[in-house]
Amino acid sequence: MAGWTGRWGLGLAAVALGLASGCVAPPEDAQERLAQLEAEDKRMDEALDAVETRLLGNQSKLHLWQELERRHEQVSAIQCRVADEHLLAIAKHYEKQEAKARQLQKRRRMAAVDSAVLSSAGNRERLSNN
Repeated sequence: MAGWTGRWGLGLAAVALGLASGCVAPPEDAQERLAQLEAEDKRMDEALDAVETRLLGNQSKLHLWQELERRHEQVSAIQCRVADEHLLAIAKHYEKQEAKARQLQKRRRMAAVDSAVLSSAGNRERLSNN
């Protein structure tokens, strides 16, 4: 059996030596297949370039949307703070206006009471003078 293994090894070495030395001619359609493979390689490179361009564009859009989201959050926070301050100022203004209105009503009631007292006192004097 050792003889057969040695012969197989020697045979394979001879075939490998023959192939390496260029004694075996390439198949007839090798040039055509090579041209097809090179054309397919070029198409694949173009397709991959297109995909890469789209991915980079999408990545750029993603970064833009993330930046817009960040800015929107900042602007919303500022707007909420300003709106809160504005609403508090409006509430204070209404409180002042209500206080003024209460004080004005009180003055009018006092004036009405004073007027009624004065007019009744004036009527008494007129009645007593007759």
